[in-house]
Amino acid sequence: MQKIAVIGAGTMGNGIAHVFAQHGYAVNLIDVSAAALEKALQTIGKNLDRQVSKGSITEAVKTDTLKNITTHTDLDLGVKTVDLVVEAATENVNLKLKIFQDLDLHAPANAILATNTSSISITKIAAATKRPSQVIGMHFMNPVPVMKLVEIINGYATDQKVTDAIVELSRKLEKVPCVVNDYPGFIANRILMPMINEAIISLFEGVAGVEEIDTVMKLGMAHPMGPLQLADFIGLDVCLSILQVLHEGFGNPKYAPCPLLVNMVTAGYLGVKSGEGFYKYTAGSKDLVVSSRFVAR
Repeated sequence: MQKIAVIGAGTMGNGIAHVFAQHGYAVNLIDVSAAALEKALQTIGKNLDRQVSKGSITEAVKTDTLKNITTHTDLDLGVKTVDLVVEAATENVNLKLKIFQDLDLHAPANAILATNTSSISITKIAAATKRPSQVIGMHFMNPVPVMKLVEIINGYATDQKVTDAIVELSRKLEKVPCVVNDYPGFIANRILMPMINEAIISLFEGVAGVEEIDTVMKLGMAHPMGPLQLADFIGLDVCLSILQVLHEGFGNPKYAPCPLLVNMVTAGYLGVKSGEGFYKYTAGSKDLVVSSRFVAR
């Protein structure tokens, strides 16, 4: 595999494109929005600058990485000659099914079709194509250039040769692949999201405040980030979506999202991306300030 298409120029998509391009792969970064593609290139440039300043890469590597990325707003054109597609569009099942139907029509017959979904069934996505044996989950962690894990998810029909190829590719990207099977939430989010939800329930029920909950988990459990801060970082809308997938997939009330989370997402308080969630975020500031909505009056 030498030529890669990445669909979606958001946080995950630009990070995935960055990592492939930095490791010498030709990358077609695809998004319906030209503005999103321009923003993605700016983000990748800034992240590469940060790597240069830390001494982890050279200016030459930065230059070569950016040269390896070509942007497209036309999916058909962007995937017609690639060996692998990694879909990183919004976590919406209907959107992903439509994308994979289109990929099945326009990507080469031997291309592997991967999805970066964090919770949606690989088997369901694969069923939208006529090549389910070539569909697999390739779930990167955010921020992609930094985080080592790639959760590789086999759909019901995924061919072992495809799994082996993606495991080998992940190692070439200097990532650590972990292969799991296709059940709601896979492993990462099946374990993480109930913990985050329980932290939100504890806040909702008045057991403790935002800072107290996060401090207990950081200092008591050696987590680098508390669950409420992590939820803000992931995006509260994404957390809600994953919990809904778990709740629907297992039919178990323990996965039901906390009403506080539902209300916050409905009101548009999504965490870092909206400027406020459990904490308030100000551009240019690294101070962690609890949202005034959760400060005792």
